[in-house]
Amino acid sequence: MMSCIHLSLLLGLLLLFSTTLYSANAKTHYHDFVVQATKVKRLCKTHNTITVNGQYPGPTLEINNGDSLVVNVVNRARYNVTIHWHGVRQMRTGWADGPEFVTQCPIRPGGSYTYRFTIDGQEGTLWWHAHSSWLRATVYGALIIHPKEGSSYPFAKPKRETPILLGEWWDANPIDVVREATRTGGAPNVSDAYTINGQPGDLYNCSSKDTVIIPIDSGETNLVRVINAALNQELFFSIANHRFTVVGADASYLKPFTTSVIMLGPGQTTDVLISGNQPPARYYMAARAYQSAQGAPFDNTTTTAILEYKSAPCPAKGISARPVMPSLPAFNDTATATAFTQSFRSPQKVAVPTEIDESLFFTVGLGLNNCPRNFRARRCQGPNGTRFTASMNNMSFVLPSNYSILQAYKQGIPSLYTTDFPANPPVQFDYTGNVSRSLWQPIPGTKVYKLKYGSRVQLVLQGTSIQTAENHPIHIHGYDFHIIAEGFGNFNPKTDSAKFNLINPPMRNTVGVPVNGWAVIRFVADNPGAWLMHCHLDVHIAWGLAMVFLVEDGVGELQSILPPPADYPLC
Repeated sequence: MMSCIHLSLLLGLLLLFSTTLYSANAKTHYHDFVVQATKVKRLCKTHNTITVNGQYPGPTLEINNGDSLVVNVVNRARYNVTIHWHGVRQMRTGWADGPEFVTQCPIRPGGSYTYRFTIDGQEGTLWWHAHSSWLRATVYGALIIHPKEGSSYPFAKPKRETPILLGEWWDANPIDVVREATRTGGAPNVSDAYTINGQPGDLYNCSSKDTVIIPIDSGETNLVRVINAALNQELFFSIANHRFTVVGADASYLKPFTTSVIMLGPGQTTDVLISGNQPPARYYMAARAYQSAQGAPFDNTTTTAILEYKSAPCPAKGISARPVMPSLPAFNDTATATAFTQSFRSPQKVAVPTEIDESLFFTVGLGLNNCPRNFRARRCQGPNGTRFTASMNNMSFVLPSNYSILQAYKQGIPSLYTTDFPANPPVQFDYTGNVSRSLWQPIPGTKVYKLKYGSRVQLVLQGTSIQTAENHPIHIHGYDFHIIAEGFGNFNPKTDSAKFNLINPPMRNTVGVPVNGWAVIRFVADNPGAWLMHCHLDVHIAWGLAMVFLVEDGVGELQSILPPPADYPLC
């Protein structure tokens, strides 16, 4: 019989061997991103569009779980730029996260910066995008994380994989659009088209010849990786006569379920399997708005691509073989959006924090600033002569302009921010009812909330009906979290805590807070640094719907953020 000492030694050697084998298989991928103006023609007109490497959308990066990325970004555009690796945990590498003036100063025109980080424990679909002004309207691309070498999906390997990036296109310079809105204080012009992999599709002028075609064979399975890269709009997505088996979201696997339509907020990704089980033909895949804000203008157009069976008969000359169009939900179909998100479950029991160290309650929503006395009327074109704003816990976030928050924190630079972001609303009110006008104007400031390393956090995100209620996709940088419950109305801790799923809640990096409702998330603050939390409707982050978690270092090197890189951009 083998002694305990020998058994322990053998197990140790096996662990060492497997760790060495895994690290030997891990690769480092090197890429160059050149941010530059490129002529792009859409909707009959050509624009000087900001792109990466002349591509719109930008390059798709494919790696394995455990691999590292080294991406040298060179800015040859006329605007400041940063790149955010949306959903990447960035363990101890917060300097590479990317949000402008939060973890780094921007890369100035003519400058460069190399992002270095490792993907660890994440598999599925993420994406990357600019995190400076509205550049992400065109500066974005897919980041696909395959299982570790030698591992496999928790489902039968598909014959084919296809990234689908849903975007939003302005027949104008997006930077000019947001600058005009900032000047007037009103809402920015809505987009002129949605896109699938950069193309609007058959239902728009001058677009049919470039409509994206996705091939499929009869009998094969396609893993479709759907990314909502739109700037300001939640989107429904469907494929005519085909059902989806949802298997993942935000680079986390899900307990599979079937549906004919999915809904994604900006920033969210969803992995679905489709089967080539329909008569060989051409079928539209289509996306259009889920618009939860009553009375707010929105782009009500529909973007299409074509799912084409390889054995589909070619259309006869002169005869149009228009693909079958899917039935999409009504623009305001909150019931369908809710039924979809409430179907999410993790594939097995997960370790959700049960004892809580930090119990936080944040209201999220819009507001209106009174017109400053020195402003002319044309600069106050919000409702009733006001300027649009937004806030969390009545605090409207103001980005610094001389340093990044992370830089100031690590270098001990005072006065850049304060650490008094409120853990609860300063004033309690009927959040989803008729809100007193005295609560419509938030307080501007650069406030952060400090978390001790390892603290277990519960955060209630409560939507408000100030000005207009809507679904807010809230993204936390540097963290995944479990969504343990969501509902409508005002969150009631006494009754709603009975709805908490502490067994198999889904893990995400972006949660849609329901229109006139709430969501509860939990996570462990195990990643030191400065982490932005914001609404991923870009118009809302510009108005201040954001805050920053400052997570302190723990004990020892492995619980501390790494030093900044040598080429860290200076302001």
